[in-house]
Amino acid sequence: MVAFALALPVLLGSVSAAVEYSRLLSRKSQLQSAADSGVLAGAALLKLANADDASVTSVTRQAIVGQARGPADRLSSITVAIGDGRRSVSAVIEETVPSIMGKLLSLPSTTLIVRATGQLVGSVRLCLLALDPSAKGAFDVEKKAQVTAEGCSLYSNSSSPSGIQGKDSATVRALSICSAGGFDGSKALFTPAPITDCAPIGDPLRDRPLPQAGIDCVILSPSAQAGPTGGASNVVTGSVTLDPGTYCGGLKVTGTASVTLRPGIYVMKDGPLIVDKRASLSGQGVGLFFTGDKGGMRFDKDTTISLTAPTSGLMAGLLMAESRTVSNPVPVPIDSAVTPPPPPPPGGAKAMREYRIISDNARTMLGTIYLPAGRLIIDSSRPVADQSAYTVIVARQINLYEGPNLTLNANYGATSVPVPDGVGPTSGTASLRS
Repeated sequence: MVAFALALPVLLGSVSAAVEYSRLLSRKSQLQSAADSGVLAGAALLKLANADDASVTSVTRQAIVGQARGPADRLSSITVAIGDGRRSVSAVIEETVPSIMGKLLSLPSTTLIVRATGQLVGSVRLCLLALDPSAKGAFDVEKKAQVTAEGCSLYSNSSSPSGIQGKDSATVRALSICSAGGFDGSKALFTPAPITDCAPIGDPLRDRPLPQAGIDCVILSPSAQAGPTGGASNVVTGSVTLDPGTYCGGLKVTGTASVTLRPGIYVMKDGPLIVDKRASLSGQGVGLFFTGDKGGMRFDKDTTISLTAPTSGLMAGLLMAESRTVSNPVPVPIDSAVTPPPPPPPGGAKAMREYRIISDNARTMLGTIYLPAGRLIIDSSRPVADQSAYTVIVARQINLYEGPNLTLNANYGATSVPVPDGVGPTSGTASLRS
């Protein structure tokens, strides 16, 4: 009996030590997993154009905190460092864990320390950026809309709690997804889950020179009809080939017209580009530039669009661009009996030009779409840009509705169309350093 009484504390101590050790081991494994995930998220951000040290640190810390959630009684610290010429991210987590059997073991607490380093190897791509600094739904997908960008990264600069927004059965797949504000998309499927509170990366094309409208306006050939129809001063109804230049009042391609654009820059001055009914518009080496309050674009449902950007010159790599400011934009005219108006911006009225793709056959749109004062609306029912080697979108707001599958490929080596500096491939893919 005496021997048992003496052995009991020893037995209890052994059992307690085993329980405590198992508990600490489990927590350390959880912290290590959080550290690994954090440095991978931070290293992934280094791949994006214009990512600064503050944003990388913030994303790393946020990813760690999100995965390493523990009881409120824990004292913990996270230290993040960026090294190797901004090619690696390291994190150290220290956490003091109170003992559940401290009195018995004479060990009131234990400090756990874990370390992880993520580094860059290879290359990745930035292929979508919503520039609006504050709007709700600056990048917004609704209904059955899809974005497929599995080889590149999506980013929203909006500080709104719903800067990236997904509704209904919308689906977004990308290499990484980052919001300077928050993410609202409990019913939609985003893979991977967006990282929030990222630092804005700014307009990567803000210093890119852009075209100017010419003094002389293009005069259409006799095979095209001219007149102030449908909001555009130049109306084409036949099968024609058009030349680059300044199209004063815009351009409308309608009926069963088939228009081929010769290589060069097409300036839509004070008017929209409209392709409607069963018309088609095609061209290789083409840059479309929009300027003035009446600028904008609409490709209607039954149209066929096939466009590739220039390989050289002022708009090399730019399929579409616009002047960076707009005073009092005018919506692109529609025939409301045929085409319903687009939904309003999720964040309310904005001074933006409107660029709308409803076409169910706009599968080749090769190049970069740069609309810093514009709202890109895609509400078609079929894939968009999926037959393009690459497509990059930088716009003030990007909104998808209905059932399109916007495909942002990143096969840069498959085309001679260059990728503008600041978007597309940047050095590095993230991996853990052993």
